[in-house]
Amino acid sequence: MELRHLQHFVAVAEARHFTRAAERLMVSQSGLSASIRALERDLRAPLFVRSTRRVTLTEAGRALLAEAERILAQVRAAHEAVAAVQGVVRGTLRLGAEQCVAGVHVAGLLAAFRRRHPEVEIRLRQEGGLVLAEDVAAGRLDLAFAYRTRADSDQLRSVPLAAEPMTLLCHPEHPLSAAGPVLALRDLAEEDFVDFHPGWGPRRATDATFTSAGVPRTVTLEVNDVHSLLDLVEEDLGVAAVPRHFRQKRDSLHAIPLADAGEAVYETVALLPPPQATSPAARALMTLLERGPAH
Repeated sequence: MELRHLQHFVAVAEARHFTRAAERLMVSQSGLSASIRALERDLRAPLFVRSTRRVTLTEAGRALLAEAERILAQVRAAHEAVAAVQGVVRGTLRLGAEQCVAGVHVAGLLAAFRRRHPEVEIRLRQEGGLVLAEDVAAGRLDLAFAYRTRADSDQLRSVPLAAEPMTLLCHPEHPLSAAGPVLALRDLAEEDFVDFHPGWGPRRATDATFTSAGVPRTVTLEVNDVHSLLDLVEEDLGVAAVPRHFRQKRDSLHAIPLADAGEAVYETVALLPPPQATSPAARALMTLLERGPAH
């Protein structure tokens, strides 16, 4: 089994298409096909079910994918570690982030990182926290900024970033806007909510808050981005329980603290592999975050 065979296999698995994978790898499609066949012969198992339009992983292929990604991540880490010993941070920084995550200004942090480490290629992917945690644990991402996770293990650790309470946002003419300076969760049991899909951190925080209080909640409109959520609330199509810093994004909405939601309901963290598996680029980014981009 050669390293390039694993690289080719992962590329086809991700693209679900031989032609697109070949273009991404800048190799001929016939050469890519031959590489996959060689890997299948070596493993004595078919890795893909091929059709004219796409390919899908077999059971053996799914089993290999996680291990192949982990091996390739370790190889990249080895190259980058040698470069770091020589005083140069290079390679690729693969970062994941939830939207508007508290405790870090992602764009500013990456701009400062690029000025200090111009030889590092930066790749950023925005996704829900559950997927990001899986990708960091599997080695597909070097680190991620997301809603807290209690899944610290041999493959994943979390570094606290920020914590803040939840706040209710509603239209200025919504009846709740005149209900007083503070709302109890039970006051919201009959409301229609706008919220994110379940994989996103703010949704998980809100669900946990209402479940803990034993208050039922109806989510009628689900979105994948902050601005769509705020637009729907601004049109009085529902209310939203969001992290406190979201209120700064739309001054036209009425914001009301939630009395029994706790002081640190929404907690964000940096998700990383164990220290020995953390890439030099990820360590450099965390050092910059801890010191502040101005340093």
